[in-house]
Amino acid sequence: MTTPQRIESVHWSELPRPPESVLALTRAFALLGTPWNGLIIAALATGQADFARVRERVPGISDDTLADRLQELTTVGLITRTTRPGPSPRSQYTLTPHGDAFLIPLAALTMWAQDHLPARDSRGRPPCPPQKETP
Repeated sequence: MTTPQRIESVHWSELPRPPESVLALTRAFALLGTPWNGLIIAALATGQADFARVRERVPGISDDTLADRLQELTTVGLITRTTRPGPSPRSQYTLTPHGDAFLIPLAALTMWAQDHLPARDSRGRPPCPPQKETP
């Protein structure tokens, strides 16, 4: 994953906020706010993977949810799906150039979380563990 340089402290009030930028930020948070999307993109940062390999890299996700999220990320153009022909066809998933570009803010968000969010709550548990899904 590409790691961006640390940015000097910038205050939100100093950033330009035309309506288009607010709408763009809304779209970005909608994408990240959908459970598992960021983790799936991060799982594909190391290269092409089939469904089973993505599932291994994203522990706790159900097959149905993974299939839904892969379809959604394909639809918005962040990943591509190719099917290898043969007697037992297998789909492979890869980040598109747009997905690769998303790794930069994803790395920045990861660094921010490591620096500013506690790894454990007061009881010693992760503050927001991924929810195990039930079929």
